[in-house]
Amino acid sequence: MINLNELTNGFTVSEVVGNKEVEITGLEFDSRKVGKGSLFVAVRGTITDGHQFIKKAVEAGAIAVLCETLPDEITEGVTYMKTENTAVALGHVASAFYGYPSRRMKLVGVTGTNGKTTIASLLHQMIQNIGQKAGLISTITYKVGDIEYPSSHTTPDPLTLNRLMQEMADSGCDYCFMEVSSHAIDQERISGLDFDGAVFTNISHDHLDYHKTFSAYIKAKKQFFDRLKPEAFALSNVDDKNGLVMLQNTNAQKETYSLRSMATFKNKILESFFDGTLMAFDGKEVWTHFVGKFNAYNLLAVYGSALLLGFEQTAVLVEISKLKPVAGRFEVVRSPDEKFAIVDYAHTPDALENVLSTIAGVRTRNENLICIVGAGGDRDKTKRPEMAAIACKYSDKIILTSDNPRSEKPEDIIEDMKPGIDALSKKNTLVIVDRREAIKTAAMLAQSGDIILIAGKGHETYQEVKGVRHHFDDKEEVQKAFGII
Repeated sequence: MINLNELTNGFTVSEVVGNKEVEITGLEFDSRKVGKGSLFVAVRGTITDGHQFIKKAVEAGAIAVLCETLPDEITEGVTYMKTENTAVALGHVASAFYGYPSRRMKLVGVTGTNGKTTIASLLHQMIQNIGQKAGLISTITYKVGDIEYPSSHTTPDPLTLNRLMQEMADSGCDYCFMEVSSHAIDQERISGLDFDGAVFTNISHDHLDYHKTFSAYIKAKKQFFDRLKPEAFALSNVDDKNGLVMLQNTNAQKETYSLRSMATFKNKILESFFDGTLMAFDGKEVWTHFVGKFNAYNLLAVYGSALLLGFEQTAVLVEISKLKPVAGRFEVVRSPDEKFAIVDYAHTPDALENVLSTIAGVRTRNENLICIVGAGGDRDKTKRPEMAAIACKYSDKIILTSDNPRSEKPEDIIEDMKPGIDALSKKNTLVIVDRREAIKTAAMLAQSGDIILIAGKGHETYQEVKGVRHHFDDKEEVQKAFGII
């Protein structure tokens, strides 16, 4: 239990009806989860408005309500508090309710279009390998040390975030690494958290179904850096044209990383193969188990973050040489007859270009590249023809297929992709709506030495069709098609 007064630090309460000296037993923003003695926070969401459920929350036992507009019906014995923005307030209340767990650890957030999962996951892997306990909040999984929980969102709601961080801090985690999505920033899900570091990877065409304009998308990312405390570090990729924009108004310690410009931290690719890359971090050569320029950036962000957290350079480089790729990120599957399949989460034009250009940089041109690609349903439609056009640019054969169609018809999504297929590539393009059949067909068409890129789903172990998730794992399917399992 915690006194209601203690929960309202960090934001302004403009009006109070009732007694603030009450004990709160629970905190909820979903009226269906409210119990006796709870504080209900009425948040205006993108689909529903929590203010519509205040009465229901009170009937369920809420002893206090935090809202932006006081309800017409006031229940005796219930405390009502008015604040300007309940989404912001929820983060602060959640942080206080769970004992400010983000202040008890070094918290580093990673934001950008691509690379968030890899960087956060590799930082967690590295710190754990060094012998320190760390937490992870990512698209793939949530981890408290070695304990793993299924992930629901890239960046979960403030209650889940603070509850997880409390568990991390209580179990002895000294660090927490988390992905920070643009949705989470815009919806104030990270409000009230105490960040010790922030990493910007890159920004490209994505999530315009939500943000509407590219400038709004950039602004959402920038807000994260604008709110950092002076003691934190802000590490940005200056090879991205918006890298320096992220640092413009931040109070944090400004640091940069680059493969081609002057920066605090530098990296250079020396030799590339399908099983790894020789890189030079600030002039120090290291063999890594990663492939491609995009991974050189990811590893450089990990390297820079670790040094900024106070770890010694030699120890960090030794650990970088041991790091293993994240599931579904340029994951290579080799068949008994030497066909190569690469499973990757590339689901944006920029990510697809990164993966395909990486393959182009390693292949000898004596082999064929078959690209299996689709696009997600109920998402930004403008990127669909772009995805197809990028596949044409690098591939010898393209198979357009279903990704996660969600509520849309897979055939309609593929039709949206087709304008990106140029006249020359049409004769080398197949349409196979069933993703399993598309993977089987690619495996059958491939000869020894050929490369198959299976793009879009990566680590996901499901396919969402008409709101229902069915088990589907790209890696598993290609292993079956290759006769490995």
